Amino acid sequence: MTTPRELADRIEARLAPLATEAGRAWWDASVDASPHHDERRVAAEIAYADALADPDTFATLRNVLAAVDPTGEPELHRRLVLLHNEFVGNQVDPALMERLIQLGAEVDSAFSAFRGTVGDRNLNDNEINAILRDSDDSGERRQAWEASKQVGAEVADRVLELVRLRNEIAVGLGYRDHFAMSLALTELDEDVVFSVLDDVDRVSAEPFARWKSGVDTRLAERFGCGLGDLRPWHYDNVFFQSPPAGSGANPDGWYRGRDLVDLTARTYAGIGLDIAPILARNDLEPRDGKNQHAFCVDVDRSGDVRVLCNNVPTEEWAEVMLHEFGHAVYSAGTDPQLPWSLRTMHSLVTEGVAMMFEQLSKEPTWLTGIVGIDAPVVDAVRPQLVEGFRGGLLTFCRWVLVMTNFERGLYADPDADHNTRWWDLVERYQLLRRPEGRSAPDWAAKIHIASAPVYYQNYLLGQLVALQLADTLTTRFGGLIDHPGVGRFLADEVFGPGASIRWDHLVERATGHPLTAEHLAAAVAGEVDA
Repeated sequence: MTTPRELADRIEARLAPLATEAGRAWWDASVDASPHHDERRVAAEIAYADALADPDTFATLRNVLAAVDPTGEPELHRRLVLLHNEFVGNQVDPALMERLIQLGAEVDSAFSAFRGTVGDRNLNDNEINAILRDSDDSGERRQAWEASKQVGAEVADRVLELVRLRNEIAVGLGYRDHFAMSLALTELDEDVVFSVLDDVDRVSAEPFARWKSGVDTRLAERFGCGLGDLRPWHYDNVFFQSPPAGSGANPDGWYRGRDLVDLTARTYAGIGLDIAPILARNDLEPRDGKNQHAFCVDVDRSGDVRVLCNNVPTEEWAEVMLHEFGHAVYSAGTDPQLPWSLRTMHSLVTEGVAMMFEQLSKEPTWLTGIVGIDAPVVDAVRPQLVEGFRGGLLTFCRWVLVMTNFERGLYADPDADHNTRWWDLVERYQLLRRPEGRSAPDWAAKIHIASAPVYYQNYLLGQLVALQLADTLTTRFGGLIDHPGVGRFLADEVFGPGASIRWDHLVERATGHPLTAEHLAAAVAGEVDA
């Protein structure tokens, strides 16, 4: 008779090589969008899904899990829980799963190949962002902003089909919809998540409105228009998920001629974390046919960790590099002796670590010690750095409220008027005016809705982790710059355990407290002058 441990070993031995091939195929399709790579990706993901769909293995796993004592054999029980949760979502008709995978690959490929069109020019994301950052011409800005949304019209019907397929699977498995299933299978309580969202709305609404009022006054002066004439293209980010230039220190010039790879490597080396092995497998420069976004992927849970970026020498991409390599050092730092199913981590905790490092770009010690900016120059803009950090928190929190509430409604009723719903939420939470007469699937231009569904709550909860963990590290070591003790602490208390400990227990163990919004409330409660 097979023991519970032997069952877990056997399942992991079957899944691990399939997951590795799926990871490699996904990476190749991201760095070089082509029919060949898409076909390979689809085949690899179908093979992995087929293994997870095995009904006999799932039935045995479910019965064994019910019989294992979590207190007597906690690690074995944890393995079985995670394997069970991964199997649950795949207990569906293979033809349905195959269609879901194929459609997802099509949409991803469309995003990778997309370039916005303005007149006779095809613009990549960096070029659109440059116009929104630098141009004082409202007409040019509007054209660039509208170009960024063209991909939404191209993929919207397929994204809605993805939503319906995901819901069909979830309902067939006994869940209300895909949104509810996704939270449940990632150990998140929906009521708790939305209670946190309500708290964030409550503590950020008034400070955000005050901060944005100052931003809008400055933008109206810049563009020579009334406050009521400001529209989404007057802000630097196509989704207003980060503050406009001028609402902080605006240090893009500090990065001209500097090597973002070197800055990132020096940052992590200063806390005793070597990213050189990871750098050998990266793809960091922009080019046609490549995914225009940024991500980190742990291909095999055995050290093959890769980062994709599209770097240009700006503060934004300096932040992105710090963020993505936060994910990378986490993945590379899980204990290699753990069983395969535990050599991973909860998304919100790795997002928290990544955000904590990303926020170093506003830290004066990092700017002087790592970037090499003269101390008097940094000291002169120290208040603006603080303002930029707080403004960034406020802007991001309001953006997450849009995304999470939108996705909840999207899966609750896929046939609703989502073009209107999107702008209703944008106006409510971000205080942006919708363009007159616009009725377009602008929501579908956000790649996460198609390719990383029901994920944005992890960013917000991750932000709470980032602030709480940074406070712990600052208290213990005096800061996050050039303190080797920081790296040792993270390796031992956060990275090493992988998924062997539930995310909430891991956070409490590492910081000494359950996850709380009090650090966020403190950060946004003060006067944030624009």
